[in-house]
Amino acid sequence: MPSPHLELPLTRRGFLIASAGAAAALSLTGTPAQARPRSPFGRFGSPTARRTATTLYVDTQGRGDFTTVQAAVDATTGSGWTLVIAPGTYRETVSLDATRTEATWIGASEDPRDVVIVHDNAAGTPKPDGSGTYGTTGSATTTLRADGFTARWITFANDWLRADHPGISGTQAVALKVMGDRSAFHHCHFLGHQDTLYADSLALTVFARQYFSHCYAEGDVDFVFGRATAVYEHCHFRTLDRTDLAAAPYGFVFAPSTAGANPRGYLVTRSRISSAAPDASYKLARPWVPSSDPTARPGLIVRDTHLGAGLDAVAPYTNMSNSYPWQNQRFAEYRNSGPGAEITVPENRPQLSDEQAESATRDAFLGDWKPWQEEC
Repeated sequence: MPSPHLELPLTRRGFLIASAGAAAALSLTGTPAQARPRSPFGRFGSPTARRTATTLYVDTQGRGDFTTVQAAVDATTGSGWTLVIAPGTYRETVSLDATRTEATWIGASEDPRDVVIVHDNAAGTPKPDGSGTYGTTGSATTTLRADGFTARWITFANDWLRADHPGISGTQAVALKVMGDRSAFHHCHFLGHQDTLYADSLALTVFARQYFSHCYAEGDVDFVFGRATAVYEHCHFRTLDRTDLAAAPYGFVFAPSTAGANPRGYLVTRSRISSAAPDASYKLARPWVPSSDPTARPGLIVRDTHLGAGLDAVAPYTNMSNSYPWQNQRFAEYRNSGPGAEITVPENRPQLSDEQAESATRDAFLGDWKPWQEEC
């Protein structure tokens, strides 16, 4: 996506350093270190005492079946495999193809800060074989194509930094690209700067349903984007302070690219948006109409959500392209709160009616799939 730090900043070696504010914000998702079991796999068993024949154990220290996530993925065949991942920093790129359906990945400590899958490619990073650059999709640390995927207590990160690569203009650096239908993420973190979380589908005609519950995502430019039918419930979105910019806007939280034929886009509900940046320095969203789909009509509903002061309350939306003004898209809000939700210019903040809000729910967006019933 076009170009215009992290509350949990990533060093160049990929280790997470939680600030005091971040630790407080995320304390509800973690398990105190002193309470964690000594086994690297916690309550999820071990390679010597498997619960089922379809469980593999991953540990950087060699105490499992594999030391990398990709090696464990490559060892699976068919559907229904579970990976239990021990605490550690897994510096690698990971790809799950469309044939390995109904997969589950579990962070064994039940604290997403302990299990980190991270790499540092950007769209403009040259490929090692000299065949060009990675592009936005190719920059992803983790790529998930299979239907029926579930992740719990895992951090997906991309620690590529603009400041370290002043000669690269393609600064999109995806932490996770997910394309499968029925993809669920519970208590996961998504860390990056530009284009952090790419919630997409395999094709324009595929309306992939995705669900994010009690998750945390941070970034600056379009850091939650794509054409999936995605529900974000009880999530925390954090906009970063950008020291390379002297004036607002610093960036944009959402950039949906919903296909025109898809009646649903992104639904953000019972969540919150906070900021490390100055007040009013971020836009809530801008529509992405990609060149591959000029008929796209990006859809975003933000409801029952606390919007912090970092958002521009006067004009929360803007255009990515003047050819596709945001007013012609499907952007709306309902009963939001906080300083970023204050309505001062009504025409800049489309609101759902009570009747319209009755159909703007997770059930309406996800249909017969109810992933919240499986949440731990």
